[in-house]
Amino acid sequence: MMKQGMIECSVCHSKLVNPSVKTVSRAYDRHRSKFSKKQRALNVLLVVGDCMLVGLQPILVYMSKVDGKFKFSPVSVNFLTEVAKVIFALVMLLIQARNQKIEEKPLLSISSFTQAARNNVLLAVPALLYAINNYLKFTMQLYFNPATVKMLSNLKVLVIAILLKIIMKRRFSIIQWEALALLLIGISINQMRSLPEGSTAMGLPVAMGAYIYTVIFVTVPSMASVFNEYALKSQYDTSIYMQNLFLYGYGAIFNFLGILGTAIIKGPESFDILQGHSKATMLLIINNAAQGILSSFFFKYADTILKKYSSTVATIFTGFASAALFGHTLTINFMLGISIVFISMLQFFSPLAKVKEEEKNGVALELDPVQNNHRDQFVNIAAGANEEATHHVESDERRPLLPT
Repeated sequence: MMKQGMIECSVCHSKLVNPSVKTVSRAYDRHRSKFSKKQRALNVLLVVGDCMLVGLQPILVYMSKVDGKFKFSPVSVNFLTEVAKVIFALVMLLIQARNQKIEEKPLLSISSFTQAARNNVLLAVPALLYAINNYLKFTMQLYFNPATVKMLSNLKVLVIAILLKIIMKRRFSIIQWEALALLLIGISINQMRSLPEGSTAMGLPVAMGAYIYTVIFVTVPSMASVFNEYALKSQYDTSIYMQNLFLYGYGAIFNFLGILGTAIIKGPESFDILQGHSKATMLLIINNAAQGILSSFFFKYADTILKKYSSTVATIFTGFASAALFGHTLTINFMLGISIVFISMLQFFSPLAKVKEEEKNGVALELDPVQNNHRDQFVNIAAGANEEATHHVESDERRPLLPT
């Protein structure tokens, strides 16, 4: 018997939760399972690698500047980065195709490739947003030092949480929202007196220009990350290397269009994509490519929040490297901000922060994926037992009485 989202057993009258109740979004919870030790170790390696690559990026961008300006086109760096990622995805896809079993459908057949391209066309959306964001990364360096850029990017966590709630229907507990509020406080403390007074850029006061770019810098990549996670997980059975090939292919196309647009505005001489490049920019291209590849594994096999929190840890590396290489001062504001950010991260992923949902009958349910799986199995068993018991009762009623 169904009552208010509950199943009531007609035999013992016990109440169980209806497994059809959608407590979390399918895109986020459908593929989560209990990790083995090897999978956990892999996740740790991904986080460590991501922290190093993300933390190193602002340093390389800063090293690429000459007299405070870029001698190369940032769009050309983004285009070469996408080309490098396309090559990597293609090589890995070829290796995966060679290791396929005979009974499996060939990955590189025309029908398989065409079907995968049609199913993953949504990846064009995050590819376009990433193309815009990659250009903004260079622009932000004109306003802030590397450590501050890294701290500003942490604002994306809050925007991503809101987008996950709206687009993917993900739920967050009050403790987790408080953790995100702490994150904002930590960033605000670090940002105190970070802008040089009297500086101007593009004809605007530097504060106004910086704030405008900050809003765009935070919003665009946040939308890109959420749409990317949604697109990758919605086609979960497709090879991640195949999906990356489409994603990076779209990205290369959009950045090439940006190069054409720059050539039209500034003249044909700006079409030389290698103009003004140095060893630092080559390292930057390799770093950006590796960072993008790691991000795809986060979005498909973990989630965007974990990816952004792992990037937050890179702030320490960026701050200390920036101080050691360029003499930037690590202020007390920076140290306090970092401390609050780490407290926020520990609070967000604390077991006490797990989401709880109040059902209409007042029963609190903890949305743990493993517990949900066990609960669903138990409901199925109970429902099957209930059906079997009802069947036996009906059979007994219909069975003729034997004479004694």
